[in-house]
Amino acid sequence: MSAMPKPRGRQFFANPGPTNIPDSVLHAVAHVTVDFNDPAFLSVYEGCVAGLKRILKTEQELFFYTASGHGAWEASLVNLLSPGDQVLVLETGYFSESWAKMAKDLGIEVRTLAADWRRGIDMAALRAALIDDSGHAIKAVCVVHNETATGMMIPLPEVRAALDATQHPALFLADTISSLGSLDFRMDEWGIDICVGGSQKGLMLPTGMSFTGVSAKAMAVHATSTLPKHYFNWTQMLARRHRSFVGTVPTSFFYGLQESLRLIEGEEGLANVVARHTRLARAVRAAVQHWSGNAGPTLFCQNPERFSDSVTAILMPEGFNADQLRALCLSRFNVSLGGGLGPLNGQVFRIGHLGDLNEPMVLGTLATVELAMQVLGVPHAEGGVGAAIKALG
Repeated sequence: MSAMPKPRGRQFFANPGPTNIPDSVLHAVAHVTVDFNDPAFLSVYEGCVAGLKRILKTEQELFFYTASGHGAWEASLVNLLSPGDQVLVLETGYFSESWAKMAKDLGIEVRTLAADWRRGIDMAALRAALIDDSGHAIKAVCVVHNETATGMMIPLPEVRAALDATQHPALFLADTISSLGSLDFRMDEWGIDICVGGSQKGLMLPTGMSFTGVSAKAMAVHATSTLPKHYFNWTQMLARRHRSFVGTVPTSFFYGLQESLRLIEGEEGLANVVARHTRLARAVRAAVQHWSGNAGPTLFCQNPERFSDSVTAILMPEGFNADQLRALCLSRFNVSLGGGLGPLNGQVFRIGHLGDLNEPMVLGTLATVELAMQVLGVPHAEGGVGAAIKALG
């Protein structure tokens, strides 16, 4: 029996991260090697720092690392805390659990505010937990702004409101890895002390560079932190010309970031980027909500006020495996979907609608998912693509 031929045509990459990289960004990254202390490169670097601060909507400190977002997570913890310090992690899904595990491995005491992964945390419960901490043992509250595993967004202004209402002095740490450059984000206005970001999602760059925005309050706390750190040490970074990177600067990333910022700010406009993500996300959700008829797949997130505009997680009907659907989409139709993470493995598939994509790419992905469901006999109401088109109209 002959093997199935490789599908032709360009792959539709609908994974929620890493994401599609625009051709102009790929060309910009393919830059010749330069001295990272060369004045010409320093001009590019400083322009990127200023541009990224505009995307973050901050005027505060910014540190870069040659690492994925996990490296920026670790940097935020070791630069602020000391052994035995306590943090409160708001449960959102797989990535909040990962951040909590990292903190525990670093010798930090972790409290978790439990939540239903399909509905998100109760803000009243958060206020109660902060009031209960009358001795202010909690030094930081850690929140994943957009939980990629579950397709849920946590409203950060409401978290800040809870801290303010209870007059709790804890630092406010936000993971923006799958929200920055896709969802509305305002570091300074929302009173966020630390924002963690990565290159490979809304910024449309290769994986491998991450960063943290740091408030003046957080910098003051950093001065008293005693957790071991070297490569991630902000004090060491401040002594360097680039105010980042303990070691070699990955110059190619900054030529790519320069082009990405040009596309986001100059060619489309950040407000239009956010609006595009909202529009495409509504189309994806409309298709899934239509498919849910006839006992079909459903939106994993069940809280409409917290739907993510960068990724949709889709729960398969009982008795059907999400990975089988993903495998068929990839091997036969050349469409790459995200899989379920942690306990959702095999139960959920994810459609990423962030970064460099448009209506035809989203509609093509949805049409392929519906085709794959027909091939596999997955129950669903036909016509999800039509529902998506109507949502876009």
